[in-house]
Amino acid sequence: MPRRYPAEFRRKVLDLVESGRPVAQVAHDLGISDQTIYNWRRQHLIDTGQMPGITSSSGKTPSRCIGLRGRNETPLRRGDARGCGPWPTRR
Repeated sequence: MPRRYPAEFRRKVLDLVESGRPVAQVAHDLGISDQTIYNWRRQHLIDTGQMPGITSSSGKTPSRCIGLRGRNETPLRRGDARGCGPWPTRR
């Protein structure tokens, strides 16, 4: 299960990156994945309106994770859509 980090910690990490420190160095120093930092930065850009996407405060689930499957309108089950379940799916 992914580890949850406090919002204040995420903000401080993004401040370090924005100040010019390389993502890889910050990630190594703090013992977190560099991909995690990239994800946080992307979500920050979405939340501040600098990039299109679903904001954190909207409370919406990405549309690929909910809805209907194809024309037969069979409801999706949790984990049916790629990347929406608790584990990565292989197809």
